[in-house]
Amino acid sequence: MRAKYVLSEVMVGLWRNVTMTIAMIITMAVSLTMLGASGLMYMQVNSMKDFYYDQIEVSIFLKGDITEEQRSTLDAALKADPLVAEVIYESKEAAYEKFKAMYQDAPDFVNAVKPDTLPESFRVRLNDPEQYRQIVDKYQANEGIDEIVDQRRLLDKIFGILNSVQNMALIAASIMAVAALLLVGNTIQVAAYSKRREVAVMKLVGASNWFIQAPFVLEAVVAGLIGSIIGFGGLVLAKLFLLDGSLRELTDLLTPIEWNSVLLMFPLMAGVGGLVSAATAWVTLRFYLRV
Repeated sequence: MRAKYVLSEVMVGLWRNVTMTIAMIITMAVSLTMLGASGLMYMQVNSMKDFYYDQIEVSIFLKGDITEEQRSTLDAALKADPLVAEVIYESKEAAYEKFKAMYQDAPDFVNAVKPDTLPESFRVRLNDPEQYRQIVDKYQANEGIDEIVDQRRLLDKIFGILNSVQNMALIAASIMAVAALLLVGNTIQVAAYSKRREVAVMKLVGASNWFIQAPFVLEAVVAGLIGSIIGFGGLVLAKLFLLDGSLRELTDLLTPIEWNSVLLMFPLMAGVGGLVSAATAWVTLRFYLRV
């Protein structure tokens, strides 16, 4: 009987302040959508780091006047180095063929470059990409080496940009969350004020604090859960029509976002939406009803 009464009061309360309830749900949905998006971005950046850092190569470009003996000595030293996992020699001709394939859509640019203008090099994959600086210190002074380039420097810049976007999304989600909490508190306060006489009567007849607070807290929880469902629906639509649609080529380049990652966001969003709404409603009632 008590459970039935509490549930009926929840529905009545949500409908009584329907405009504020809708505003609360929409605000929760937007903030939770941004929270889910930032969570996905955080997971994706970490996944991209693991993938691309594992593929990193150190390019050791050789001088144009390097001798065969210097090249052979360097090749042997690299293959025997415990820091090195794999060594691939790339001749000028091979570099030129790769260059033509890379810029095949710009024939004028390709024709302006001659095969002998591209340097020969060693493509070195390290056991631990973090040890790039040790390779530089060890081989930079070699007479036959012109320059040592690590792809990690470029990737660090890219990931720096992605991390900045990630932080901006998280900050925006936090601001929206504060707005949602204020709206939840205000809505619960209005609901409590509209039922102040009923609350006073329940106090007089000895109703417990839990029984008085339960309908208000559940109103906030229901609104938070509905907001999380709407927000999750937004993530699903973004995955279907943006990431798997118009932005498919970009996501394939940056490693695709899998469905299991998207689905993992729903319990997070529902948990945050429900628990935060409940906590906000409870704190508001403690101050407003003094129960």
